[in-house]
Amino acid sequence: MQIEKKDIRALTKEQLRNFFVSNGDKAFRGNQVYEWLWQKRAHTFEDMTNVSKETRAMLEANFVINHIKVDTLQRSEDGTVKNAVRLHDDLIVESVLIPTETRTTACVSSQVGCSLDCNFCATARLKRMRNLEPGEIYDQVAAIDNESRLYYDRPLSNIVFMGMGEPLMNYPNVMKAIDMITSNEGLGMSPKRITVSTSGIPKMIKKMADDEVKFKLAVSLHSAVEEIRNEIMPFTKNFPLTDLRESLEYWYRKTKSKITYEYVVWKGINDDKRSIDALVKFCKYVPCKVNLIEYNPIDDGMFQQASEEATNAYIMALEKNNIVAKVRRSRGKDIDAACGQLANKS
Repeated sequence: MQIEKKDIRALTKEQLRNFFVSNGDKAFRGNQVYEWLWQKRAHTFEDMTNVSKETRAMLEANFVINHIKVDTLQRSEDGTVKNAVRLHDDLIVESVLIPTETRTTACVSSQVGCSLDCNFCATARLKRMRNLEPGEIYDQVAAIDNESRLYYDRPLSNIVFMGMGEPLMNYPNVMKAIDMITSNEGLGMSPKRITVSTSGIPKMIKKMADDEVKFKLAVSLHSAVEEIRNEIMPFTKNFPLTDLRESLEYWYRKTKSKITYEYVVWKGINDDKRSIDALVKFCKYVPCKVNLIEYNPIDDGMFQQASEEATNAYIMALEKNNIVAKVRRSRGKDIDAACGQLANKS
């Protein structure tokens, strides 16, 4: 019976060093291989040119590198790049490169499908197949960094976890991936340039605060009226707004980091004065800013983009209360670059 080989990137540097020592080699060989895996982004053991053929053969016999493959790449007229990313088990996730004049942002996925049930989101229609491994998350970022350099002649500047899946439902792997992305042994990016977006899981928001993370937090809110929120995001019945508010207050107390609320205004759902007043009130609990997001319809159903007047009414009410608010226009419409649903924005 063939034994399934372990992905070598699941090993820490110390474990790699121990592996080589136990196989009669020097510990520093582990450092060499670790550098190839992360900083040099090796796809195969054959790529490790300063490692002997015998050592490469030993690695091949014991491990695999479950590297992603960009299956198809689409470029939008506005410069957005959408990747269909094939995983080692042939499952597919999406990642998106979003360029502006001053920066390039990677929108990455954290799960195959999603375990939540937001009615407006295309990904929610796919059942959650599995969590992504740290290396698979890292690879999406590395691939988009390469694309940013190729198409825009500059390195990737920002990362948003707003693709497929709920990052806080894959917390350990997302944290390990961010550790490597921000490590000098990995991509060396600043955590301040990373935003993790959640649909609002209070217990995990508190855990992030306790873990003293340095990245930014965004919350897909979409309504500060309990019954409307429960209707559009049914899972939130288990996470009422009072619990969410408490966790966000805890987050700010611990981190002093301002929160971003992601908010889509839909016609006939949350485009009324009651919804506007509720959002303004909710925004006053914790220092924050609001991104009002243009909606990309996924069908002809109940979720349709609200009128410009409704969006402007939100902007006016928020600004009147000294809350920073911006409208984020949909990007990559001609290639349907909906990373999850909310990430295709400028």
